[in-house]
Amino acid sequence: MSKIIVISGASSGFGALTARALAGAGHTVYAGLRDSAGRNAAQATAARQYATEHNVDLRTVDLDVSSQESVDAAVATILAEQGRLDVVVHNAGHMVTGPTEAFTPEQIAALYDTNVLGTQRLNRAALPHLRERREGLLVWVGSSSTRGGTPPYLGPYFAAKAAMDALAVSYAGELARFGIETAIIVPGAFTHGTNHFANSGHPADLDVVAEYDKLYPNLTEQVAQRLAALEPADADVARVAEAIAEVVDTPAGQRPFRTHIDPSDDGSSVVSAVADRIRAEFLTRIGLQDLLKPHAQG
Repeated sequence: MSKIIVISGASSGFGALTARALAGAGHTVYAGLRDSAGRNAAQATAARQYATEHNVDLRTVDLDVSSQESVDAAVATILAEQGRLDVVVHNAGHMVTGPTEAFTPEQIAALYDTNVLGTQRLNRAALPHLRERREGLLVWVGSSSTRGGTPPYLGPYFAAKAAMDALAVSYAGELARFGIETAIIVPGAFTHGTNHFANSGHPADLDVVAEYDKLYPNLTEQVAQRLAALEPADADVARVAEAIAEVVDTPAGQRPFRTHIDPSDDGSSVVSAVADRIRAEFLTRIGLQDLLKPHAQG
């Protein structure tokens, strides 16, 4: 059955690829963009052209996860046009690189605002509708850094993605009795095909950066180069979009809780398997095993 889907952060990278993959699978997809008439006008035009050329239902909607007003308006637009919303894809995110100490608290707060609070704003806009319908799917695009190998100079980003993962896990149990399913997608460190590294933010305290450069010269470049060296030649970011499309098309109740797409294999899948097993065992021990799978009440 065709679904109505909204994707945050869909101007480029995983988000844009996922929008196209889901539209190609026959769904009605709203690609959430910031300022589609301004900074992302070219991306909005590209999405419309893609829809026309491939005869798919791919639309754009202004959606800035840093603004509750913007998120509320986007969801209201979708509901007004379609009458329902089936799937929310939390994809919006921002990366920063550099010594953690050199980032101001305000910079880290802004990073959390995009990567963590943005998901909360979108949930608060969409979940009342999904809970009323007693069905739906939340897809969270996380990161293997949450539990895998974690090179230095990416600390604030890793912390924000870990926080988002923790929210996703908690929401999974809290929404199960409303019939709403959770799927966490875990991409590895793709160094090509996205703008994560190219558009990453940098620390504001340059004096602290200079102190670190004395003992860690060119470490940011070294990390990027060595991550790229680990990446197999056939690594393709499109696999992330394909995995999301496969999860969406899997029947409700049968979707995997966590899906890893990590060609470099940083070990995240091993650690996550243990963590997710412990979660399942613990919920069972305290008599809440029904929260492990979605099922509407009454």
